[in-house]
Amino acid sequence: MKIKCRPEDFRVEELPTVTPGDRGRFVLYRLTKRGIGTPEAIEAIRRRWNLPPDVVRHGGLKDRHALTIQYLSIFKGPERSLHQEQIDLEPIGRIDEPYGPSSFRGNHFGIVLRDLSDDEASRALRAATEIPRDGIPNYFDDQRFGSVGPSGDFIGRAWIAGDHERALWLALAEENDSDRPGDARQKAILRESWGRWPEAKDALDRSHIRSIVTYLVDHPTDFRGAFARVRRDLRSIYFSAYQSHLWNLILARFIERITRPDQRVLHPFRTADLPVPVGLDPEQVARLAQARLPLPASRTVLGSDEVAELARSVVAEQGMAWEDLRVKHLKDVFLSKGDRAALFRAGQWSQSELSDDELYRGRKALELEFELPRGAYATLIVKRLTDAAGGETAPS
Repeated sequence: MKIKCRPEDFRVEELPTVTPGDRGRFVLYRLTKRGIGTPEAIEAIRRRWNLPPDVVRHGGLKDRHALTIQYLSIFKGPERSLHQEQIDLEPIGRIDEPYGPSSFRGNHFGIVLRDLSDDEASRALRAATEIPRDGIPNYFDDQRFGSVGPSGDFIGRAWIAGDHERALWLALAEENDSDRPGDARQKAILRESWGRWPEAKDALDRSHIRSIVTYLVDHPTDFRGAFARVRRDLRSIYFSAYQSHLWNLILARFIERITRPDQRVLHPFRTADLPVPVGLDPEQVARLAQARLPLPASRTVLGSDEVAELARSVVAEQGMAWEDLRVKHLKDVFLSKGDRAALFRAGQWSQSELSDDELYRGRKALELEFELPRGAYATLIVKRLTDAAGGETAPS
């Protein structure tokens, strides 16, 4: 089974709840992108229009390997289009407040699964009929953790634990499989010359990283101040990744609590092996569907019930207390408070009949369309279909 053989095979469109008009301090834009991540696309827009970081606001992060449509706002932005190789930006009106995560209700997906044998196709099609009924565990999927390098350490964890130098090193120097060649070279220089800031500055190209190293030349041990100079959008991603990882562990513990060993299968995610329930009784399905689990943050008030006990135990295994889960010394990023559903169900579910795959002769293709609530990952549905088909999913 293969997905994302071409960008059009994985389509995502944000479903906004705001209605633009003729007035407002913020210009709202529709961003269509192909083969590029949301942060990289926004950075390209900022560079092209010479915009400071905080004037551009967006809702969700959309897949790099896909054809995606999402929305963003720019404070007093130009009312003109921008067209580059991988992005198309169109102004669609004005709004009074910046666009953000609460400005859309979910996403519409169109996904094509390719290179299916007849047997794989039959099993995937059967699973596709079960997904709307059974739902999917609402884990944060791997694309949430792109900032985690081979060490497996979280930048956000290091900062919350008070190890500011470790947090900065992970952010600036640890290699990552998503690094572009230029970024990889910059990181290699820093790994080689960490702490020798004048030497590192001379070797680095002009960049955001070099500007942080320039600060360290004058303040060689102020890692806290240097980290505060990392772009805000990146720092927000770092802390969201760690919070999401903790929440995944809480959901995993909850699933283990309500299921028997034969009712769960371990799945390898990027940052942990997590249980996915199978063959649940109706009562177990109902319990999972009704559960809302707390987002790990000191601002999220815990009660004294079973879920609170699980949440505290997960955080304790990280060497922390629940009350420690806050971002100290940084005023512009924070851990979100509240809760998140343990299960999600796809809406507006439709599936085409199996068809002959025009890219893989003699094989089948299956096309799906559905909507998901904000924060739910379509890739988890793909994993469910892959399990049913009995194989691993290749990206292309």
